[in-house]
Amino acid sequence: MCTVTYLPRPRGFVLTHNRDEAPSRSPQSIVRERTPGGQTLLFPRDTQAGGTWIASSRNGKTACLLNGAFILHRRQLPYRKSRGLILLDFFDWESSDAFFADYDLHNIEPFTFLAFERTGGNHTTPDRILEFRWDGEQRHLKHLDPCQPHFWCSATLYPAEMQRKREAVFQHWLGRLTTNEHKLPSAVLNLHQTGGVGDIENDFVMNRAGRVQTVSITQISVHEKNLRMKYLDLLGKNQSERRLITV
Repeated sequence: MCTVTYLPRPRGFVLTHNRDEAPSRSPQSIVRERTPGGQTLLFPRDTQAGGTWIASSRNGKTACLLNGAFILHRRQLPYRKSRGLILLDFFDWESSDAFFADYDLHNIEPFTFLAFERTGGNHTTPDRILEFRWDGEQRHLKHLDPCQPHFWCSATLYPAEMQRKREAVFQHWLGRLTTNEHKLPSAVLNLHQTGGVGDIENDFVMNRAGRVQTVSITQISVHEKNLRMKYLDLLGKNQSERRLITV
């Protein structure tokens, strides 16, 4: 997995995540869970490992995962822990900086972790975006501009040249975007359903002979204190939506 876009809004943001995975790992609907620390999270659950690939909390944090760091890596099974469980662990740490610096990543498969934080209390765009990559040996942390759109796709499925082609589709769409703020989530969701490079194996909704395909789309739309998570199950043709008031 996956394909991820981030778009800022005057009083929030829209984060949309296409999950590319083996159909046998198709997830359940969105559920509301409480972490051991007691805070409320919204996330879709991976039915195989019990983790997730995207989540938001009541305290203003959102995070998502992509497989791989910079390049396609050789898997060295068995790994100690599912990356989706690591994402849930993130919400138990008070400090994101401490989590990225100190979390035990020994024998964890490479991944890209995106964290979006709204800590200023003014309920505008995120105060910061942290892009953390674990390549299996070293940690790489980058701070991104929360006032600019961003695009990511998984290094395990899309080589560098294809990543550039797919991002070019996103940039072209941005250049033609004329919708107002309230219709932005729907416009982005349509891009994630229809955008592509003219190749079903590499389009935004992709399919590689049924072995790996886009199994779901999850969108987090934040406006002031209101957070909405919308989940589309592309295999079961179902969808669900939950809302959360952030503090």
